[in-house]
Amino acid sequence: MADLVLSVFTSLDGYIEKPGGVFAPPPWSDEIERDWARAAVYRAGHLLYGRVNFLFNKGFWSAAETDPTSPAAGVSYAARMNALPKTVVSRTLTGDPGWNARIAGPDLAAEVARLKREAPGDIFAFGGAGLSHNLLSLDLVDEFWLMITPELYGDGKPLFRGGRPEVMMTLVESRALDVGSVILRYRRAGRG
Repeated sequence: MADLVLSVFTSLDGYIEKPGGVFAPPPWSDEIERDWARAAVYRAGHLLYGRVNFLFNKGFWSAAETDPTSPAAGVSYAARMNALPKTVVSRTLTGDPGWNARIAGPDLAAEVARLKREAPGDIFAFGGAGLSHNLLSLDLVDEFWLMITPELYGDGKPLFRGGRPEVMMTLVESRALDVGSVILRYRRAGRG
């Protein structure tokens, strides 16, 4: 059975967006490319997105197949990124979203349970605050793959909101990167 891995960037003070909804990833480097992005894409058997992140990534990655001058065209794992099956959690998208994706049904817990049974590898969730909160509130996340960036936003959208029961975690990996960010991987205690 596949695990659901929530993969997000977060500031040192726990925000995944700056005030005003500004997404601010860390400066990119070869280490981030290898140990974060490429590692996730090759471990994943399915990708789960929120609408905004899906539309951004679809625009970026699908260009690799049609535009040799696009930034994605030179990325070694672009073909795999485009080929992976994807599910989009959205209340507003309708029809075929393209990019080898389908829109999730209204019952997120049932959707994730089906994906866990059927996905050929782990399910990586790349979403914003809304998708992250929904997955956490339904207790669907098996592993957290966090990149802590060396910034304090002071405000914005937090990764973790209150109102959930206490959850024990087991550290799987911690790795410092050349840009000052740290990758932390935690598994839910008692899962796997």
